[in-house]
Amino acid sequence: MIEARRLSYRIGGREVLRQIDLRVEAGDFFGIIGPNGSGKSTLLKLLSGIESPASGEVLLEGKAIREYSRKETARRIAVLQQEALPAVGYTVREVVEMGRFPYQRWLGGEASDPEPVIRRVMEQLELQGLASRLVGELSGGERQRVALAKTMVQEPRVLMLDEPTTYLDIGFQVQMMDYVQSWRREYGLTVVAVLHDLNLAAQYCDRLLVLHEGQATASGAPGEVLTSGLVQQVYGTEPIVLDHPDSGVPQILLRGRRTNDGNSSERD
Repeated sequence: MIEARRLSYRIGGREVLRQIDLRVEAGDFFGIIGPNGSGKSTLLKLLSGIESPASGEVLLEGKAIREYSRKETARRIAVLQQEALPAVGYTVREVVEMGRFPYQRWLGGEASDPEPVIRRVMEQLELQGLASRLVGELSGGERQRVALAKTMVQEPRVLMLDEPTTYLDIGFQVQMMDYVQSWRREYGLTVVAVLHDLNLAAQYCDRLLVLHEGQATASGAPGEVLTSGLVQQVYGTEPIVLDHPDSGVPQILLRGRRTNDGNSSERD
């Protein structure tokens, strides 16, 4: 579905990504992890066509992404940005409808009625009761659900998520990831997600790419990638890695930094 070949990217004179290769198959749930400043969000922008690389190329379904028009790309890829929706003066229903833009004709309107798609997505995300509310009146978790609905009414083949759970409490984090997983299984959606939470990444992703200082440090299944040695190398902290009792995937427990007397420091 997506292939990156020797991608590099510069900001000013600084190279923030160097020679990244990756391949995402149709139907994959592909996670991108790494510490702050490692280039994760930049890589997602390159993969979605929002930014252009300094060198290398991105292929979408075997064709260079630069050869697609903006609307053609938007019919294939939807991107959920890191920030929840701003407090704009639109209702929930109006914001969700904006996701249909790639299918609108020059003078507005669509060739077919979008209402069934909009209604189905809003029902799945439990937004019917909020349809007439202004986005500025919603909580952060509610806004994130509206943002996800806006991307899903695009009917994408690929859903790209940039740290989608950052501002959500643990219950909403699981709910958000479960929604995405359900759509992936039901519609054959391909998902590429930048994630900070390593335990969520292990629980939901088929494969992971680890970025560190702009380079690909490791890739593979969570059980192959999330080892104590790699986490210590990349994140600078020594974890305890255990198998999840239900799924068997690795789960990370953090050790507190110890003082000379063996007690946990105030930073634990």
